[in-house]
Amino acid sequence: MERKRFIKTVTVLALMSALFLTACKEAAQQKKAQVQQQTYTCPMHPQIVQNKPGTCPICGMDLVLFDKSNKEASLTLGESQIQLANITMMTVGSAALSDYKQLNGRLATDPEQTAVISSRVQGRIESLFIKETGVKVTKGQPLYRIYSEQLASLQQEYLLAAAQAKHFPDDARFQQIEKAARQKLVLYDQSDRQINQLLQAGKADPYVTYPASVSGVVAELSVSEGQYVSEGSAVMRLEGYNQLWVEADVYPAEAAAVRVGQSVKVVVAGWENEPQTMTIAFINPVLQSGSQLMQIRGTVANPDSRWQPGLQANIVLPVKSSDAALSLPVNAVIRDGKGAHVWIETARGKFEPRKVETGMENFDVVEITGGLEDGDKVVVSGAYLLYSEFVLKKGANPLAGL
Repeated sequence: MERKRFIKTVTVLALMSALFLTACKEAAQQKKAQVQQQTYTCPMHPQIVQNKPGTCPICGMDLVLFDKSNKEASLTLGESQIQLANITMMTVGSAALSDYKQLNGRLATDPEQTAVISSRVQGRIESLFIKETGVKVTKGQPLYRIYSEQLASLQQEYLLAAAQAKHFPDDARFQQIEKAARQKLVLYDQSDRQINQLLQAGKADPYVTYPASVSGVVAELSVSEGQYVSEGSAVMRLEGYNQLWVEADVYPAEAAAVRVGQSVKVVVAGWENEPQTMTIAFINPVLQSGSQLMQIRGTVANPDSRWQPGLQANIVLPVKSSDAALSLPVNAVIRDGKGAHVWIETARGKFEPRKVETGMENFDVVEITGGLEDGDKVVVSGAYLLYSEFVLKKGANPLAGL
């Protein structure tokens, strides 16, 4: 009897031990499975995902835990989080939208503002009052002093003719000779003041000073002091910068969108906030040598000569427009390999991704051709932060379930 009781007790204890071990094993397996379900990712590089703690192989940051079991396709943020992320919204609506094409261009000197100062007589450059380029000169300012025997002979001829006309005031022939001799001096760029000074002095002066006929900046010097020049030889070139050419390159396939008389915007590098309006004045029908580019040209005012020839200038060319289109700022649309999407505020602090289709686009806005309706409240700043937060918390692309 006692033997049977002992055997029964041992059997019960063995069964209890087996049940206890099984329960412990199941608890351990459940805990292990729970640990394995935990997933870690990098806050800066959401594509880095692993099932254990560690550091990001790209930036070295510690990986953070996220719950990928939460499949709700939305994010809920508090007021402080919205302000910290600088998230702002706008209500979309139909409005006019234009598409633009940007042409690479440059500023160039306007030939109409260029003047070549040439020697009116042959002789020797005795004095050169401007000896370097880049100097600004004004009209009437002395430029050079020349020694010319030819001009001295013409002066002497005029003095004799003037003396004869004075002694024989009633003789028309002497009067005509005096006028002809005076006209020769005028043709050699002698002013009335210089001719009157010659009459008062009563003798020829082979040294003559020539002033600037126009105002401008000395762009080129062609002579030096002591150099002999012939009649018509270039002395210097003056350029005016109050008005500049804008030259831009255009491919022949794009030439159909350009026409003479068309008004376009010009953006000078460094003055992006001050676009200028220009009218296209010329389209070169010949391709530039060594390229497949045509050239268009126009002029812009250059107040106070603040721009210099050679500066980069882009032409903003409108190519098409729509009178009624849904549009958003470019930064509101997130693009990746799965498409384009925006973030919609469905309730205060609750944001959901919305897949959209885009149309024409310019530098500031993009047309939305599908996915949105008038009145939708769209995130326009902070959209990328919402995208990153979604990937971080959900472990999936916002478009995965759309």
